[in-house]
Amino acid sequence: MYYPRAIEDRLLAASEQFPVLLVTGPRQVGKTTVLRHLCGAERRYLSPDDPMLRSLATEDPALLLARFPPPVLIDEVQYAPGLLPLIKMAVDESPRPGAFWLTGSQQFHTMKGITESLAGRVAIVNLLGFSARERSRRRCDLPPFLPTTERLGERALTPGRTRLAALYQDIWLGSFPALIAGPVRDRDLFYSSYVQTYLERDVRDLAQIRDRRPSSAS
Repeated sequence: MYYPRAIEDRLLAASEQFPVLLVTGPRQVGKTTVLRHLCGAERRYLSPDDPMLRSLATEDPALLLARFPPPVLIDEVQYAPGLLPLIKMAVDESPRPGAFWLTGSQQFHTMKGITESLAGRVAIVNLLGFSARERSRRRCDLPPFLPTTERLGERALTPGRTRLAALYQDIWLGSFPALIAGPVRDRDLFYSSYVQTYLERDVRDLAQIRDRRPSSAS
């Protein structure tokens, strides 16, 4: 079940202005889900989870882009940094808006490659977990909040009454889609696994740690 996101209009508007759209944010907040919901049938989706595609992106990124020309959605682009200079060349040759949609979770690695290769060519949008309106599936296409009579009246048309106990429950549960809209029911197991994933994968990559075992005293 897809939960509409307030950021959808912003993503589409950015894609109409820039040849590259990059959606960043923590893992499991719905970056790929919202982009796949918005993209048309003509846009190919490339995932690093596919061993063949990941190998091709690492060993011969030029061949990958030749086989999958834009419009294309490339997931977790930080695992294929060799694609970024080639994307720059492609958009410089044919600066068509919305040619490349990218997602990236490791913001330090991702942003380093983006600033070196795609500055001025990319719209960068950060996505977080569900807002209160998104999680309750209320209208999200509202203008920015201003405390005027007109704006207060617009928001009053879509009220969301929340009991205090339910509010505390929402805070305790958090805003990850997997816990709200997905099949996961064990909140503690989700967060412990989430942290472990970061320690095992992202933090090790960022810190360039190769051995987590403590060194033995001499």
